[in-house]
Amino acid sequence: MKFKLLILGLFLSISTYAQEYFPKNDGVKTRNTNYTVFKNARIHVDPKTVIENGMFAIKEGKITAVGKSLNIPKNSIVVDLKGKEVYPSFIDLYTHFGIDKPKRPEGGNGPQYDAGREGYYWNDHIRPETDAVSQFTFDSKEAEKYYKAGFGVVNTHVPDGIIRGNGMLVALTPEVSQGDRILEERSAQYLSFDKSALSRQSYPTSIMGTTALLRQVYLDADWYAKGNAKNKDLALEALNRNKNLTQIFVTDNLLNEFRADKVGDEFGIQYVIVGSGKEYQRLDKVKASNATFIVPIKFPEAFDVEDPFLTRKLSLEEMREWNQAPANLSMLEKAHVPFTITSNSVDLEKDFRSNLSKAIEFGLSKEAALAALTTTPAKTIGQTGKIGVIKEGAWANFIITSGDYFDKETTIFENWIQGKKKVLNSMDVTDINGDYELTVNGTTYDLSISGEQTKPKAEVKLKETKIGSKLSFDNNWMNLLLSSPDTTKTEYIRLVANVPVSTETINGKAILSNGKETSFKASKIAASDKKEEDKKDSKKKEDSVHQVIPVTYPNVAYGFKTRPKQENILFKNATVWTSEEAGVLTNTDVLIKNGKIAEIGKDLKAGGAKVVDATGKHLTAGIVDEHSHIAASDINEAGHNSSAEVTMEDVVDPTDINIYRNLAGGVTTIQLLHGSANPIGGRSAILKLKWGVPADEMIFQGAAPFIKFALGENVKQSNWSGNRFPQTRMGVEQVFTDYFSQAKEYELQKKKGGDTFRKDLEMETLVEILNGKRFVSSHSYIQSEINMLMKVAEEFGFNINTFTHILEGYKVADKMKEHGVGASTFSDWWAYKYEVNDAIPYNASIMHNVGITVAINSDDSEMSRRLNQEAAKSVKYGGMSEEDAWKMVTINPAKLLHIDHLVGSIKPGKQADLVLWNEHPLSVYAIPEQTIIEGVTYFDKARDEKLREEITKERNELITQMLKEKNNGLKTQPVKIKEKQRVHCDLLEEVK
Repeated sequence: MKFKLLILGLFLSISTYAQEYFPKNDGVKTRNTNYTVFKNARIHVDPKTVIENGMFAIKEGKITAVGKSLNIPKNSIVVDLKGKEVYPSFIDLYTHFGIDKPKRPEGGNGPQYDAGREGYYWNDHIRPETDAVSQFTFDSKEAEKYYKAGFGVVNTHVPDGIIRGNGMLVALTPEVSQGDRILEERSAQYLSFDKSALSRQSYPTSIMGTTALLRQVYLDADWYAKGNAKNKDLALEALNRNKNLTQIFVTDNLLNEFRADKVGDEFGIQYVIVGSGKEYQRLDKVKASNATFIVPIKFPEAFDVEDPFLTRKLSLEEMREWNQAPANLSMLEKAHVPFTITSNSVDLEKDFRSNLSKAIEFGLSKEAALAALTTTPAKTIGQTGKIGVIKEGAWANFIITSGDYFDKETTIFENWIQGKKKVLNSMDVTDINGDYELTVNGTTYDLSISGEQTKPKAEVKLKETKIGSKLSFDNNWMNLLLSSPDTTKTEYIRLVANVPVSTETINGKAILSNGKETSFKASKIAASDKKEEDKKDSKKKEDSVHQVIPVTYPNVAYGFKTRPKQENILFKNATVWTSEEAGVLTNTDVLIKNGKIAEIGKDLKAGGAKVVDATGKHLTAGIVDEHSHIAASDINEAGHNSSAEVTMEDVVDPTDINIYRNLAGGVTTIQLLHGSANPIGGRSAILKLKWGVPADEMIFQGAAPFIKFALGENVKQSNWSGNRFPQTRMGVEQVFTDYFSQAKEYELQKKKGGDTFRKDLEMETLVEILNGKRFVSSHSYIQSEINMLMKVAEEFGFNINTFTHILEGYKVADKMKEHGVGASTFSDWWAYKYEVNDAIPYNASIMHNVGITVAINSDDSEMSRRLNQEAAKSVKYGGMSEEDAWKMVTINPAKLLHIDHLVGSIKPGKQADLVLWNEHPLSVYAIPEQTIIEGVTYFDKARDEKLREEITKERNELITQMLKEKNNGLKTQPVKIKEKQRVHCDLLEEVK
């Protein structure tokens, strides 16, 4: 055996030797072991360290020495870089360079519910086994774009799937073998919220489904790592193998950045987050994530706002994004958030450097910009000291420039990668940029030459008159064509000169318009003579940078400039609707302290509280909407017939303007429900409508956990094409029976415990229902199905908490009362689809009279703004008292949600969620003047009126800025009319 290993070792060593030294079919390859020494350069060792007139040496692809002065070894190649600057070549951590983006296979009909691969995880979109190296081919054409922008190293990966597998770190070294370019074969693991193009598997169809899937994958990977699985799973093995790599999570919007970070925190993973460029909108939360962000340098173009009618359709949010986005990197720098810059999503040749310059004009320091392109990505990918610096032992990756890289007119001459030179522009070209006094045939002109060293541009003036000119400069020969100052004549003067290395004076031949030859002289003007002109140029540059509008929270219309604070408030002489046994109290005071209701009575003392004269006004508890779909990025996870593992808390959208509109309608609490795409839907999020706070701070603390069930047309897919089980109403019943049977078996296995127990998030939720620890709110219409679900629940030993919609509740009210279920219904919706043909407006009052706790809900972002009016309809339809009608939008929904001990009525000790109305709250003329949550005023009518004026002013300011951009010849984009989709139970959205 030892002899065989020895022979194998000799064979491998000979093979290695042959690969490196033996002749190949493209000729003999030799290794240059001499030093190359660069001298007299301005060397940017790292973002904070610059050596003036410095030197550095390279050998065999590495930097061997850097300093002010070096001993030059014999046989060294010496390159004089006098007047030039050297920077470390840049690093891009988010690319798919050399790897084709997978495309969805042709063919296939309908959705796929099971995995299409054997031996891998049950979901095809989890692909941690994907290996970038196996799909990589060096793309010379694409590499040219990276060279020209200054990049030397990229991290590339296969951009496909939720868990995408490992990326690879590649040096863009020209003219070497593919293997020599690879710095790390397994550099990072990539993740995203996007599904794989290589599979048609339906689940997940939502961000909340993706998030739940990621949680389950991590749990399963840990379980698998302990040796509990009976069968081999190549995906979970790969995931465990990759867990110590840098974890890069790709997102496309700010909310998803926070969602990714939340998952990471739950499992002790610190993701590096590929951001959206909108981090400035919530810097406090961005910083709190402790993540390093990979930020695109793409900025939106100004809108073409010349058409005032189209411009009215342009949202303030879109206008602000154009205005604020260029300052994003500057704001990240000031907030001390670590970030790198990616060229992804921009044209490397056309936009990268110009956008980088724009970011600097908007406040990003050049030091931070350089760090984001060099040392920060190197640190992030575990390559500190190896790339991104010009230091001893680092790879010889550097660019040679004519000056400051961040100056738009600077030329990149060469990009060296692993000691291999890539010539982009000749360094032998003389820099002729500058301002000259040009004398031709006794006439003196002002000549200004600017632009890239290899492509200079000329501007010529005779006194104040601009003279037409055309400049060409090639191989140090300058040709300048001047038009005649007399615009009535088509005459030209041709100037030609061979420009010396020193460009203080250019002498050459002039051929006049009459054909005579003479000489010309161009003398460079001293810097001191240009101070005033420089000041003018500087002022012009400042004018090109528009005023950045301050960020609000949220960063949309009606957002707060600063977070509102909790106050102690005394309401005097109000008509108080207590929603308690005390009923309606006239001329009564209510004192709130520290976010709670402290006292109710007459002639209360303020005790330092703010006093509000509520004479002639009505004070109520905040409205509670039991069934809402506002403030959500997703509504349905429709990939399976049970999605108990998902939670609406993962997809709360705190920027939804409907939050503010609901506050303006007196709503303070909502149950954000999953949709009705499947019989067992997702878990609810009970929210306080705290406008301007992050999503996690909107979650109602201490609220009971809920889940959405659904019956009827939607779950059996009557109104859209679908082949998922169930297809019939009897199939819906079977779904419940099957899943709860599984849950009981799961609970038995869990009680047995042991290391082999596999935690299942879906089953965990169903067990909570069986044990009365999670409550069910069920979408319902037809009496037969209402009866069916109550019987199924009773069979498995639990109760349905609430039937929502319940438009045939009046038919089975006695059975509902016996079961102990509440009702959350519409006031007067009927006949909008087949299964509501029997709905009547007396439904709410009939159920109430039987003794059922009844609430009026919205299920609609428009209706939720006027639930007070919806409640009032039951006074007309059924003769309910005003107080009982009002309870249907305050204390009753609070009871259904098991939060009535905290909100829903005005009682000492409860949370101060209150609304001050200008008149009777059931009136169609009633308008909330203040809406307060826990002592914080989130809506104030007076503030609202002032904001309307400020918004008009801000829009006009932004329109003026955009018109200026267009008038200056900059690109604009057309206004696209975007109508926000109104969300109901049956909305289906597909994850990419």
